[in-house]
Amino acid sequence: SNHDQPRCVSRFGNDSEQYRELSAKMLATMTHFQKGTPYVYQGEELGMTNAYMENIADYRDIESLNAYKELTTKENIPAKTVMGYIKAVGRDNARTPMQWDDSKNAGFTDGTPWINVNPNYTEINAKAALADPDSVFHYYQKLIRLRHALPIIVYGTFQGLLEDSESIYAYHRLLDGQILTVVCNFTDHEQDCNLCDDPDAKELISNYKMHKAGKLQPYEARVILHE
Repeated sequence: SNHDQPRCVSRFGNDSEQYRELSAKMLATMTHFQKGTPYVYQGEELGMTNAYMENIADYRDIESLNAYKELTTKENIPAKTVMGYIKAVGRDNARTPMQWDDSKNAGFTDGTPWINVNPNYTEINAKAALADPDSVFHYYQKLIRLRHALPIIVYGTFQGLLEDSESIYAYHRLLDGQILTVVCNFTDHEQDCNLCDDPDAKELISNYKMHKAGKLQPYEARVILHE
């Protein structure tokens, strides 16, 4: 994630009330057990979402403004359709003010911010996340602690699994006889999967408290370690 990309939970997960936290944790799991250095862009650790602003006048990104003008005038694409594009992938989705608390302007400023605050700041903000031990923020902290504690996450080789699946992203990390298995369900439906059903393995983290044998629940992520 970065300032040139829409919010990952909105683009690759599900930012509905039912699945926002689950899918944000699933995406974080998928990323943090990969090779390389994970970058956490401001607000990602809260599960901040796209802003979905309705009026083109509320956007500031020159790329979005130029695209709107070009597509609606020269390409004759309906304004509503173009706004749908911008609301989904526009860069301003990642540029709305950081949501610190539920006070005016999400605690970002007492003045007028350069771009509108996402209206969901009263529910999604740092203050609320810190107070909830099961929040996306605290899940990120667990992931970061695991990266510091286990060399396999940093140095292990990567081996893709279920590479023909359009619903499950899964992989192994391998180091010195250890096998780390990561499985992530990218859908809002249960999926058949038994990769993490080994009773002899140690579960490191999951975004669900209870699991179903042979199944991955909607947006479920699981990580197990074979030693």
